[in-house]
Amino acid sequence: MKFNIPKNDSRYYWTQHSVRKMLFYGLTGDRVKRIIRNPKRVENGVAENTVAVMQPTAAKNRPTEVWVMYATAKPRSQKSRQGSGQAKVDESKDSKFIIHNSKFIVISAWRYPGISPVGKQIPIPADIMEELQKEGIMLK
Repeated sequence: MKFNIPKNDSRYYWTQHSVRKMLFYGLTGDRVKRIIRNPKRVENGVAENTVAVMQPTAAKNRPTEVWVMYATAKPRSQKSRQGSGQAKVDESKDSKFIIHNSKFIVISAWRYPGISPVGKQIPIPADIMEELQKEGIMLK
């Protein structure tokens, strides 16, 4: 199976760390985008100003969860285009992290074996934590 490296565009920026982890865990760019757009669970990320979202896999006999940690880029304020580049938060759902018209910086993606505990710190494997620290991502 050939791995297609996702391209940076106006909506998503892919860090090298996230691309390496997607390759390692067999995740595609479309799968990661789908998790960001329609998460089953939303938690605060372990790095400052990040969000972690999750979707469970469909395997009943061996359940896993796919997690994505991302940050949103702050919109640039331009006087000529007031309001068009602003991020809008959708408060209609009970999640406060649904953001429209903003750029997602995908920091990491991983598979968690089993079902993670709800409401506790996100279980990030030790190897991913080490790589994030090496890359200089500020952890809480």
